[in-house]
Amino acid sequence: SLVQGDDGNLYGTTAEGGASGYGTVFKTTTAGALTTLYSFATAAGLYPTAGLARISQSKFYGAAVQGGTQNYGTLFQITTAGVLSTLHSFKGSDGAYPYAAVLPASGGTAYGTTEFGGVNYYGTVFSVASSGAVTTLHTFTSTDGAYPLGALVQTGGNYYGTTFNGGAKGYGTVFEITPAGTLTTLYSFKQTDGSY
Repeated sequence: SLVQGDDGNLYGTTAEGGASGYGTVFKTTTAGALTTLYSFATAAGLYPTAGLARISQSKFYGAAVQGGTQNYGTLFQITTAGVLSTLHSFKGSDGAYPYAAVLPASGGTAYGTTEFGGVNYYGTVFSVASSGAVTTLHTFTSTDGAYPLGALVQTGGNYYGTTFNGGAKGYGTVFEITPAGTLTTLYSFKQTDGSY
């Protein structure tokens, strides 16, 4: 999805293409004049499938599904001028393959999910500080959900999301997590009311 900057332009990502074929960050005017701000290569990350999250007047957070030092994906920061900084390379043990956009919160902290990785390899919920330091808040166990693909939303100070699989019946869950990492499974799908 697109996000609008304070300059009125729209910013987004492509999962592939660009100079190296591994995806881009672009901006476009509302009239359709497009500028490629950044083309990804292995070190910075590969295949940024998620959109960007605005964190200031001139900066965005983003995630790349693969690439980085271990090829498990990266979190990055990019300016409206196209200057990209890799904040974190996932190692597998702290998460792998962040498909969803991160959610900015107060104080420059942001929250997100990785589809895989963590202690049990069923995915994680993480926070990233403005310094770029990443903290794994929760590692899914399958019984409380598995493979969180979607982005988080914030309500009343806590964060909410879904998992693609796992839960009591194995068909996915809706969960709540606090900023400190306490996770509550709110609902387990039964297939008759939805799955995955």
